Amino acid sequence: MGSPAVIFGGRSPEHDISILTGLLVERALSAGGRAPVSLYWSKTNEWFEVDAGLEAKDFPAEGVPRKSRPLRLVAGTGFVGDAGALRKERALDISAAVVCCHGAPGEDGTLQAALDLAGVRYTGPDMAAAALGMDKLALGAVAESAGLRVLPRVGVVPEEGWAPPFAGPYIVKPRFGGSSIGIETVADAPTILALVRNSVHLRGGAVVEPYRGSAVDLEIAVRTYPQLQLSAIAKPERTGAIYTYNQKYVGGEGMLSAPREMNPELPGEGEKVVREAAITITALARLRGVARVDFLLDGEDIYFNEVNTIPGSLAKYLWVSPAVPILDLLDDMVAEAVERPTTRWSTVGADGTALRSAGTIAGKLG
Repeated sequence: MGSPAVIFGGRSPEHDISILTGLLVERALSAGGRAPVSLYWSKTNEWFEVDAGLEAKDFPAEGVPRKSRPLRLVAGTGFVGDAGALRKERALDISAAVVCCHGAPGEDGTLQAALDLAGVRYTGPDMAAAALGMDKLALGAVAESAGLRVLPRVGVVPEEGWAPPFAGPYIVKPRFGGSSIGIETVADAPTILALVRNSVHLRGGAVVEPYRGSAVDLEIAVRTYPQLQLSAIAKPERTGAIYTYNQKYVGGEGMLSAPREMNPELPGEGEKVVREAAITITALARLRGVARVDFLLDGEDIYFNEVNTIPGSLAKYLWVSPAVPILDLLDDMVAEAVERPTTRWSTVGADGTALRSAGTIAGKLG
């Protein structure tokens, strides 16, 4: 069995955060003697193997780190690079890849589908679960159909005269995106339409909910191997209308040092509601590896908000009660990827019967 790999980067607005998560994972695996292979997915959609032990400053805003070695992701083979003085191509010997990519196309099923076709085992959601987790409108409807409380949520129809079927003020979010990027609070429908026309993050689809200024965020992590386990609950501190990208990631150690209250006292049976809803979402969304489930607390009401199938820092900061060391999280994720691969395709049933009885193609054209 080969070495574990770490995949990070990608053509995403969350490219930089993905690098930080990837370097954290690489450093933890290296410190544990796992000798990981670092696979960097550049902003220009190219693959490189990079040295272990790099720091954030080693990744330029444009270009790639020094001594980066080009790779190709090949269907049926995996990651392929040059080996030796003769530059003969060789496939990297990888047991499974820890996927640390945030946002599309690393967290929405695109990368997962490519890895499936290449035969590379990986951590986190499979293609279908990743796509569902990234789609706020679809996942909200799935959660509501299972009896979870969800604030009214509709997709924006970018036509003059359109308006949400509920009163403002509103919060507008990219339908496919994360990390609070592109989220805005607005007062009326015309402003929503103007935002959708002018925001690069909203043009691919937008959802609208009632804005609850009094609501606070709640977070809980789940992991699915060796058995389902829930983390502590956290209440992030925010200083404005929403929990912003800067509050999450800019300054200190990113999400690891962002201010939050751990295991806050929740009204009534709030803790039970959050934990049971997190278990329900894990099953509905077919979460895998380590994920984070987010809720809104408004007075005594708790609403499911969204799921992060590949959370920043892999939600390391939430595993305090119970305490789970980062190396244990990673070892279990890799073991799950090896023992429970995402795909088991089969050609059973394709025995040629339909081909032999089909007649001529010309006859089918009429």
